[in-house]
Amino acid sequence: MTLINTPFILSILFTILTVFSSCNEQKNTNATPLELEKKSIGKTVYELDSKATLIYQDKNNNYWFSSKEKGVYKYNGKNLILYTSKDGLISYSILGIQEDKRGNLFFDTPDGVNKFDRQQFTTLKIIEGENEWKLEPNDLWFRIGWNNNGPYRYDGKNLFHLKFPKSQLEDEFYSKYPNISYNPYGIYSIYKDHKGTLWFGTSSLGIYRFDGEKISWMYEKLLTETPEGGSFGIRSIIEDKEGYFWICNSTYKYKILPDETVDNETNLINYKREKGIENNRKKNLYFMSMTIDNHNDLWMISYNDGIWKNNGKELIQYPIKNEEKEILLFAIYNDNQGNLWIATHNDGTYKYNGETFEKFKLTIPK
Repeated sequence: MTLINTPFILSILFTILTVFSSCNEQKNTNATPLELEKKSIGKTVYELDSKATLIYQDKNNNYWFSSKEKGVYKYNGKNLILYTSKDGLISYSILGIQEDKRGNLFFDTPDGVNKFDRQQFTTLKIIEGENEWKLEPNDLWFRIGWNNNGPYRYDGKNLFHLKFPKSQLEDEFYSKYPNISYNPYGIYSIYKDHKGTLWFGTSSLGIYRFDGEKISWMYEKLLTETPEGGSFGIRSIIEDKEGYFWICNSTYKYKILPDETVDNETNLINYKREKGIENNRKKNLYFMSMTIDNHNDLWMISYNDGIWKNNGKELIQYPIKNEEKEILLFAIYNDNQGNLWIATHNDGTYKYNGETFEKFKLTIPK
């Protein structure tokens, strides 16, 4: 008669369970954000907030809509999910949405940067101090509001706060406005051109450019200040198919020239200003946001003067109307399929149908 060695059998079973558990843990550790999405948090809803503004489409073709009153919506073509502060969303004031190579979503807000791995929201810890300026292809860049001196660079592990070199106009600015309540270095826009060079538009001190080796600077009064005396700031920068840069307006375009010493300074951007497209119907247009469509036409939106298409020869206006109110435009976005979207400050989102922009309403059947 064979005796069963109970302790030995239990030892084998324990070993098997330990290995199985370890494999599961390893599998979960290596799971991608899209796999983790199956366990995602959030609340299923059936209607998009009419005041949802900022739009973004991720690599998996999900649409994301931000709402200052409700939170952030995700629409996958079938279901609509709402994420709020209960899920860990740090702020409802979303300045921008980005995605890394692994599919993690990042939400830029005045209160910090939220990372969403499709399972939970976490807030990135900021590393202050004399951090080094670097430019790597997979880095993400953030503003975190409008009142900070310099951008924030995320390398996949750490979020570094970087500082701009002192502007030549800083002393003059504070002498003219000694009691100013905002930071003149505050970032209004971030743009990456076709070479990977980063452009930062500031509230009152022009543009900083970082090419991975040095930080350069340019300032033109007409780009920052309105003819009426107000301060507009650098809110939009874009490069067209011919390599010209359009900055806030269509009256001029800018050709960037090889670096050289200008006025005994080596940190100034060397450029040539050329005539852009004159607008005969309305002067002094300043654009909040710009994008390029799949036909290489530039689309530009002004805060309260409508939408404009720049086809290289003329500037064509596309009115956007609501009989009940004046629509205040905030951002224009070109999605993965080439659809143009408009985000407004007071009337939700609009989508281009090939001829005009129509109010976008999303309702999911229950």
